[in-house]
Amino acid sequence: MTPTFRTALALALTTGLLRAQEAAAPGVHEKTLMEVFHEGGWVMYPLLIASMLMVWLIIDGYMKTAPKFAYPKEQVDQVDAFFRAGDYRGAYTYTQSVVSPFADVMRAGLRMAPEGKEMTEEAIFSEINRLNGDMQGRISYLSVIGVCTPMIGLVGTVGGMMNAFSTLGTSGVGDPSKLAGAIGEVLVATASGLAVAIPAFIFYYLIRNRVAGNIHDLNELAQARFRAFPYDEMAGKIDEIGAEAPIAAAPVWNAPAADQPQA
Repeated sequence: MTPTFRTALALALTTGLLRAQEAAAPGVHEKTLMEVFHEGGWVMYPLLIASMLMVWLIIDGYMKTAPKFAYPKEQVDQVDAFFRAGDYRGAYTYTQSVVSPFADVMRAGLRMAPEGKEMTEEAIFSEINRLNGDMQGRISYLSVIGVCTPMIGLVGTVGGMMNAFSTLGTSGVGDPSKLAGAIGEVLVATASGLAVAIPAFIFYYLIRNRVAGNIHDLNELAQARFRAFPYDEMAGKIDEIGAEAPIAAAPVWNAPAADQPQA
């Protein structure tokens, strides 16, 4: 560390202490939140956008991982009533009329039930994986925010340090207030980036654990309802359930080509 830099840093710290003492004195103007925001420089605008997106992702993540959204009790009870009555067509139609991960899983299982137990379990497993990927994909943006915002703050830090050294090079150490202002920009940008990143990471792991719990619960709910399913009686009964019938027809091997010349 050069003597000039040590002198500049000492003056900046001294100025900061003097400002703190002045702020403690009565009648001294304290910076508003907007003034602090502008002091952080241009990087505060992307950090503000990132913080708003973070809040939206947290609220959306908590709402969509709540049990009343993932597997609403009224939907579970209604599907149970259809299963007890053996009305699988009614259960399939009902799952088409409601929206929830539980309804998606049950609809996937009922659609493939006429194909047998193995196909049904594969369909349920595939749908649960799709839901897991969708949920994990949405909350992964919180992790992206947690990684990127400190880097954005670091850009502001580098810019502030460049301004500080530029001020030091042009004004010397005769005006420590200018140097302190540049260093203040550095601290605001860095602190703002960390202030966004820390809660983003915390809620990312919290919501991710809720997603894992939802996936486990959905798997348990589906297995419990298809455990004693009458696959033998439902074999080939696609029309009776109401699921989409296969669209592939039998091959026509001996059909003449349209452009084939006739003998």
